[in-house]
Amino acid sequence: MTENAQQQPTAPSTELPTQYAPADVEGTLYERWVERGYFAADAKSDKPAYTIVIPPPNVTGSLHLGHAFQHTLMDALTRRKRMQGFESLWLPGMDHAGIATQNKVEQQLAEEGKSRQDLGREEFVERVWQWKEEYGGKILGQMRRLGDGVDWDRERFTMDEGLSKAVQTIFKKLYDDELIYRAERIINWCPRCLTAISDIEVEYQEDDGELVSIKYGEGDETLVVATTRAETMLGDTAVAVHPDDERYKHLVGKRIKLPLTDRTIPVVADTHVDPEFGTGAVKVTPAHDPNDFAIGQRHGLESITVMDERAVITVHGPFAGLDRFEARSAIVAALRSQGRIVAEKRPYVHSVGHCSRCKTTIEPRLSMQWWVKVGPLAKAAGDAVRDGRVKIHPEDMSKRYFDWVDNMHDWCISRQLWWGHRIPVWYGPEGQVVCVGPDEQPPGTEAEGWKQDTDVLDTWFSSGLWPFSTLGWPEQTADLRKFYPTDVLLTGHDIIFFWVARMMMFGLYAMDGEVPFKTIALTGLVRDERGKKMSKSFGNVVDPLDWMDKYGSDAVRFTLARGANPGTDVPIGEEWVQASRNFANKVWNATRFALMNGATLDGPLPDPSEMSATDRWILSRLNKTVAEVDAFYDDFQFAKLSDSLFHYAWDEVFDWYVELSKSTFQAGGRGAEVSQRVLGEVLDVTLKLLHPVIPFVTDTLWTTLTGGESVVIADWPADSGFRDEAAEKEIEALQSVITEVRRFRAEQGLQDGQRVPARLTLDGTALAPHEAAIRQLLRLQPEGDAFAATATLPIAGATVALDLSGTIDIAAERKRLAKDLAAAEKEKAQATAKLGNEAFLAKAPDNVVDKIRGRLAKADEDIARIQTQLDRLPQA
Repeated sequence: MTENAQQQPTAPSTELPTQYAPADVEGTLYERWVERGYFAADAKSDKPAYTIVIPPPNVTGSLHLGHAFQHTLMDALTRRKRMQGFESLWLPGMDHAGIATQNKVEQQLAEEGKSRQDLGREEFVERVWQWKEEYGGKILGQMRRLGDGVDWDRERFTMDEGLSKAVQTIFKKLYDDELIYRAERIINWCPRCLTAISDIEVEYQEDDGELVSIKYGEGDETLVVATTRAETMLGDTAVAVHPDDERYKHLVGKRIKLPLTDRTIPVVADTHVDPEFGTGAVKVTPAHDPNDFAIGQRHGLESITVMDERAVITVHGPFAGLDRFEARSAIVAALRSQGRIVAEKRPYVHSVGHCSRCKTTIEPRLSMQWWVKVGPLAKAAGDAVRDGRVKIHPEDMSKRYFDWVDNMHDWCISRQLWWGHRIPVWYGPEGQVVCVGPDEQPPGTEAEGWKQDTDVLDTWFSSGLWPFSTLGWPEQTADLRKFYPTDVLLTGHDIIFFWVARMMMFGLYAMDGEVPFKTIALTGLVRDERGKKMSKSFGNVVDPLDWMDKYGSDAVRFTLARGANPGTDVPIGEEWVQASRNFANKVWNATRFALMNGATLDGPLPDPSEMSATDRWILSRLNKTVAEVDAFYDDFQFAKLSDSLFHYAWDEVFDWYVELSKSTFQAGGRGAEVSQRVLGEVLDVTLKLLHPVIPFVTDTLWTTLTGGESVVIADWPADSGFRDEAAEKEIEALQSVITEVRRFRAEQGLQDGQRVPARLTLDGTALAPHEAAIRQLLRLQPEGDAFAATATLPIAGATVALDLSGTIDIAAERKRLAKDLAAAEKEKAQATAKLGNEAFLAKAPDNVVDKIRGRLAKADEDIARIQTQLDRLPQA
């Protein structure tokens, strides 16, 4: 099967504990892997490179099931490629997570009765670095628990010196190419975090609000507008109507009174207005709504800001100083007292944006910010997928990608924070604006009137450089030459917009059109066993470390991999982890049994002519499994490859081959020697195939079996091409006999160990050589002089006749089955009658009708099963 199996040290030990205890193995085994440098990648190697960069978790984060899921899949990919002879690099690191980390430290300061303003910027940033060293990176230790085979020597942080240089370099390059600019526009503002956030950092949810209709103007010159944000009317500078709306043509160009103020505002005609929606007239507040801002730009309207950074009203005496929600109620009350409220609807459920970090309601706000001109960058990102340089898997996810990159708005990259990469722009005393590169000096000092921009860059700006900045860019390093472009980006479909598109834009731009990765493999999200989103509010969040403590890391990994269908959400429950733990135990116990029965890798595989049909069958199935698993890996079908391995290992190797070989081992001789070598080969290859997904138990077993150093650095199995269809058909027939007789025994209530006299007629069939195995596995004793066949089972061309006269009361059994058959037929008649009743079908709910159809199907199954059992029994 594999050449290296013959070259490995062949001093296997049978000394395995009777039970597998993950806690006794995993920690020390992982540290051994790291100490021996198995995960370290060599840029000078002449092996072909295979690279994955880890989606950098937040420095504030801890390992959750989503991380465990994606890390399991990335680890499986890189472990397999390492075994295939690639210089396999899985590069780890963390994101500085601007808002989230700053919030953590500000909360810590608040407990001391301080604010960041009390410390000042420089001291506050130093405090964040101290927090990072003390508390940050908790997740890195948890990654070790999971078994992540990352190159720890290459660990990066988005605020480290090298990545900071990369950020400043690309900012300068984009600025010089006029792809970064500063402009006043409407942005999403968080009054809690006190910063701008991008569109993709806004989470929309259905909130209960109110819709009020307000009368603007006086007398014949009145209009009614509806709004959910009455407080913003203080900043209205127009009312807009559609130019073709006959109801309002006489008002277009006129000025009308704005309630609660001493101002008049114009009525403008704009095609943005939908005349069919509401009254066909909309209030225009350019400083507090993106659509209104666009209308204001088209009509030269003034923009009046009516709230400060904390969303407190700053204009118009009676409402100044009120929070926006307090002001909303007060303004509606004042309008109602003036008779200007035409209609009110409460509750009015509508979609409202919230800050993804702190869940505060977002406030659209006119603000001077820094922007990336994404047009040419986004086009390049779209072209790279369209022309095949980058593959998206599964392919149907491409539509979501194109929907985003083809319709991307300019990206607001400035954040009003202190923790992050500070924007490298200086403002001079005479209005000068100078962007400074990493190797350049600021143009002047503060004493000379020069000041650096106070904002920092969006976290996604630096993480967008991750595939190449982590490899040393802008320097032309050996790592960059060897490991870029990366091979696979494996990540959740939920961050196509946040991260994937950013990396595509920046990678193509910075690396002269070279893509950052060749394949984007998109996964779904982990959900609970009922398919429900995991949320603290639902009480269904699971800490994967708890499951690792109870069942072992391999069990958690295998459960996650078995649910990983490309792009599809992954349900997971504790029962499934228990089942995976049972599988790990099965692998352990079966290997232990095989070693005790002489499984070996000593010497080459015997010639097939020396092998039994059972030996040839399992090797044929093994090669097919190798080919199947390789195909599934190449197609990112982790669920299918895990399922294939599960059924091959458990069903075919452990349940069938090991059982069928017992009689051979007991008989001894050359046949036993051949099967011992075949079993050693099968276990060697099976453990290698399983290793990328369940690394701990497989390495422990493989080193015991082979005497080799570690399966981590063993060769990946290759399909030798050996196939034996005749042997496969022969063993399938054998399995049919054993399965069918076992089923019959169970139906008759026979105990597993109860021996039954039997006559086997196998002559002329492929089953003739297997009589001893059939009798042993089915507890069938030879027929005696008084043998009387009371049940005859024709199976796969053979006949198995059983004498049950001494084991069951045939008359009583026929009577019991007849009673069960009558009950099933009665159930069928009742269900058939109801489903044939048109009046009942017309009135009954669909779920009731479906339930009765299910009862009918079950009754049909029961009747067929019971009738078969009756037919098999002799007449009493």
